[in-house]
Amino acid sequence: MLRISRLTDYGTMILVHLARQEGRLCTAGDVAGGTHVALPTVQKILKLLTRAGLVSSTRGAEGGYCLGRPPEAISAAEVLDVLDGPLAITECSTAEGQCELEPLCQVSDAWQKINRAIRAALDDISLADLAGPARKLSVSGLTQGITRTISRQQQ
Repeated sequence: MLRISRLTDYGTMILVHLARQEGRLCTAGDVAGGTHVALPTVQKILKLLTRAGLVSSTRGAEGGYCLGRPPEAISAAEVLDVLDGPLAITECSTAEGQCELEPLCQVSDAWQKINRAIRAALDDISLADLAGPARKLSVSGLTQGITRTISRQQQ
């Protein structure tokens, strides 16, 4: 089953919470309260997101966290990369030489194509999309985007 980790799920919730604050600094406690994610987990995720530049932190009594870039400039794929590592639905999806059967495999090209299509779909969804109303994201539009990506790659 293709599934993001709980850490990425929580990280996305945290980023959406910060996006909705429109630049206002939030303490880790504020974020934990706003997302209902445990404070130690929020602190861990904020550290990872800050290190990657998706979140900015300001120290001091008036300090806190805010997005490091506009929500339109942060893709779902980038969040996944930071918190889970690069998307790889099979051993051979991102780098060659990780599977002993790769030289004989007849399906690796297809899996790599699918992996690229999923990656392209995730690249097309921004944090602004995730933070906006649910009706803005159309499943049929996403499916069409994946189909177009696969079609382009087949040419």
